[in-house]
Amino acid sequence: MPKPYDPDARWLGAVLHAAFFLLLGGALVRFLLRHPGEPRTPWIIALSLTLAVLHLLGPTLNGDGPGSVRREPAPDAPRTRPARPARPARIVSSRLRLVAVVAVWMVLVVLAPSFSWCAVPLLYTGLRTLPARAALVLVGVLTVFVVAAQLRLAGRFDPNLLLAPPAVAALATAVFLRSERQAARQRALIDDLLRTRRELAAAERREGTLAERQRLSMEIHDTLAQGLSSQRMLLQAAERVWDTDADKALTHVRSAASVAEHNLAEARRFVHDLAPADLARGGGLPAALRALAARESGDHLTVRVHVDDGGRDPLLPDRVRSALLRIAQGALANVREHAGARTAAVTLTVLDDTALLDIADDGHGFDPGGPAASPAGTRGHGLPAMRARLRQLGGTLTVESAPGEGTVVSAAVPLEHPR
Repeated sequence: MPKPYDPDARWLGAVLHAAFFLLLGGALVRFLLRHPGEPRTPWIIALSLTLAVLHLLGPTLNGDGPGSVRREPAPDAPRTRPARPARPARIVSSRLRLVAVVAVWMVLVVLAPSFSWCAVPLLYTGLRTLPARAALVLVGVLTVFVVAAQLRLAGRFDPNLLLAPPAVAALATAVFLRSERQAARQRALIDDLLRTRRELAAAERREGTLAERQRLSMEIHDTLAQGLSSQRMLLQAAERVWDTDADKALTHVRSAASVAEHNLAEARRFVHDLAPADLARGGGLPAALRALAARESGDHLTVRVHVDDGGRDPLLPDRVRSALLRIAQGALANVREHAGARTAAVTLTVLDDTALLDIADDGHGFDPGGPAASPAGTRGHGLPAMRARLRQLGGTLTVESAPGEGTVVSAAVPLEHPR
């Protein structure tokens, strides 16, 4: 598992450097105090200085070990450091410097066994810098030199000196390797979580896109498409009587112009994602339903509106008002185009926890369970659009009809807050 950039590596590197120099300085001072004026003293001092310089310039401790890379952070994570891969040349150079440090240290231990304890920071440096197998070999070499140096300092055989350094080295290595494996598992878990979050965000974006497409489809169907259909029917009616009844033809043309004007207002508010034009004029949902009924009423269809509470505007959320008005528009458009009805009734009832809207007509009806749940038999967008609107609000749509018996469309929307 590649290692990402570790921000704590600099702190650990500083601790290892400090520990190494403390042990190196202590060993040098001990040698100078116990062996003053010996011929090997200049060599000990020179090798100590060389070891110090090599360690300063030695292997990097910032996580640039084998296979490590500085990976690009998550798109929504704060960027604190540019990501870049660890170069192979840099890794090789780091390992060679570590080999040089260990070689100089081994010479020092042969000349002065008191330098053996410098192996402790070298052990951790090797574990962080080398591959696992090479690091274990290095740990074994360091342990052998430490045991030999301690037995030489003691001047006699001591089982504790023979067994304690290998035990400590094995324990330190096991703890370090276990910590590395736990860190690798945590990195893998974090990667999985980030990938899952990205996939979830992508799924939410797709779902939002589909929902917006559905909303646009319903808005276009309930406003522009229905308005254009009404205009077409009015203009066709005007064309049929143009030569025989000019006044009636002019009335149809004026009605088409009125529908076009209303449709234009709807289109403008639709572009700006505002409320339906009838609701924006004031008077609330009852007034909007009456305005809708007036537009839909004509020579062949009369639409009546009944509202509970004496016709006052019920206290409904804006989303519920808009949805109920759009449903009434869609239902009356179906009545006008397909039902062949003479009268239609729109009834709005608001209970403590539910808003009910019923649209009933005396047309020829249809079979709701037929192959196309639409009076036209071939156009089925109106009812699915109504159901989709209600589903977004947690509501339901019920259609009761039979051939020759008219149709009743009932919409029920639950209210979160009682009136």
